[in-house]
Amino acid sequence: MKNIFKSSRFKLISAIIALLLVGMFLCAANGHGETAQSGIVGTVFAPAHWVASKLSQGIDKVAGNAKGNAQYEQKIDELQQEIGELQNQLADYNNLKSQNELYKDALELKEDNPDFKYVGAAVIGRDSANPYCTFTVSKGSANGVKDGDAVLYGKYLVGVIKKAYPTYSVVSSIIDPDFSVSAYDINTKELSYVTGDAEIAKYGCCKFENLDASTKVTYGSIIATAGISSTMPKGIIIGTVKGIEDEATNISTYAVIQPGTDIEKLDECLILTDYNAESGTD
Repeated sequence: MKNIFKSSRFKLISAIIALLLVGMFLCAANGHGETAQSGIVGTVFAPAHWVASKLSQGIDKVAGNAKGNAQYEQKIDELQQEIGELQNQLADYNNLKSQNELYKDALELKEDNPDFKYVGAAVIGRDSANPYCTFTVSKGSANGVKDGDAVLYGKYLVGVIKKAYPTYSVVSSIIDPDFSVSAYDINTKELSYVTGDAEIAKYGCCKFENLDASTKVTYGSIIATAGISSTMPKGIIIGTVKGIEDEATNISTYAVIQPGTDIEKLDECLILTDYNAESGTD
């Protein structure tokens, strides 16, 4: 019998009974109307209830963040679409601006030369292996384009038709060493010719060659076509003088010419298909 009271099972049962009694007294003292059992259970499981509450709040917060992230991503998509639309509008504006500049200058040139006939063409290809900015345009012999026709950007000469095919043409630019045209300084009236040069072409320039050592051509002089050739009218601007250099192989001098427009960035041009040769020459 004595062993029963000393056993661990008895001690455990006694502890539980004591805990229940303490709970009953506490509930009675607080006067909350709770039963002893409910008060004890609430006391024992309160920490577990707190943990469960926090977990629930955490789940709600994660769900709210997920919803917020979805809305945020949707807003980003909408803004990206708006940016894309604005970029397209800007590209359209730049294209229109470029066309306006092209045709404005061409119109001024045509007002001075009413006999000029143009064909507008798009640049549809470039020879990446060619260092002289050779390019292909979208008009050919079916549009009245001929070998040797002048190719313009506005009022500036950018090259000549090297070969006209039925539906497209290849253009040789003014910085190509194979290009050559009679030219003059519109201020001093000095006459010579403009051609390309392999070394100068690296800088996007050509040269006004075979000038006298005492030349009056200076920095900023404007060089234009002289109109001696039957395929090239007089007065089309080639570019401006960047500097005067001495030839290494002879005693003559040449002027480095900066073209009137950036040939590498052309996306369209005008081809001069016809003009009155008598009024376009000296």
